[in-house]
Amino acid sequence: MSIALITGSCGLVGSESALFFSKKGFKIVGIDNNARKSFFGKDGDISWIKRKLFKNIPGYKHYQLDIRSYNSLEKIFKRFKKNISIIIHCAAQPSHDWAKNNAFVDFNINALGTLNLLELTKMYCPESPFIFMSTNKVYGDNPNLLPLIEKKTRWEISSKNKFSNGIDETMSIDNCTHSFFGASKTYADLVVQEYSKNIGLKTACFRAGCITGPNHSGAKLHGFLAYLVKTSLLSRKYNLIGYKGKQVRDNIHSYDLVRCFWE
Repeated sequence: MSIALITGSCGLVGSESALFFSKKGFKIVGIDNNARKSFFGKDGDISWIKRKLFKNIPGYKHYQLDIRSYNSLEKIFKRFKKNISIIIHCAAQPSHDWAKNNAFVDFNINALGTLNLLELTKMYCPESPFIFMSTNKVYGDNPNLLPLIEKKTRWEISSKNKFSNGIDETMSIDNCTHSFFGASKTYADLVVQEYSKNIGLKTACFRAGCITGPNHSGAKLHGFLAYLVKTSLLSRKYNLIGYKGKQVRDNIHSYDLVRCFWE
């Protein structure tokens, strides 16, 4: 029995991963305590996705627990052990603004939660690949220093710049402002790498930017494209923030991201 253990299984990327890997023949074990609802209110509630997973994934098993609890997580790892064939860690506190006023909660979810999962992977299923949904916020505000060219509907990076086709790991993560969220995720990103380089686990960090897709419980503080569509459909007021309301960053569909996990 090959198990895909997915944290944040009812979030945008976690749910996409659950549906994708189920079709590849994996048994899906999901972990999600709907903390997103407590972060962002009704807009962030992922209960509808949980129902969707139970409906569309045969034998879907769900654990409503907090990744900050090592003991709770260990019970799952003890139960499935080496049957866990892949771990996809998507659970997080994902908002800059929320983290600023809740630094301890943010750090414990993003940093300690990730450390818990890595340590349990080492103990119970060390051959399992460990995919971590990191963030481009590890680069802090360094991307804001890139030379932007204003066009009719969006801003582009100059074609003469080395990052014109995208930012890669050669961009420094130092000497910049990360936000508290960015700092906690940077710790998680680095410790995921460390468990590979120092311990030998098979880890990978995906430093994603704007991700979108049909399973996003978009809220004002996180998931702007889903939130924009929701706001438009419900005829709510939407506030533009900066850059004259023009597009600055590109979006990737959650399905394409998960296809990359598979590769």
